[in-house]
Amino acid sequence: MALTKTTTDDKIEIVTEFKQIQVRTATVIKEDGVELSRSFHRQTIDPGTIDASDNFVDRDMSGYSAEVQGIANTVWTPAVKTAWKNHLISN
Repeated sequence: MALTKTTTDDKIEIVTEFKQIQVRTATVIKEDGVELSRSFHRQTIDPGTIDASDNFVDRDMSGYSAEVQGIANTVWTPAVKTAWKNHLISN
């Protein structure tokens, strides 16, 4: 009986005018190649935050897959980051 556990980002979506990235991660448990269990975790990643002085702080993407990092580098343009910063300040 060999148990295996795999975790993959199986769905990545870009949503809202702020280009937030939604990632669905699937965790699959198999025994001898037969799937026993599948569960999902979802998260939404935004371009960054603002500090106490309203300076924009880029999101640290080092903990995400290369694919998610590449998407962030593509869609989080300076204009998107500025719009997100202004949204955060106004709320």
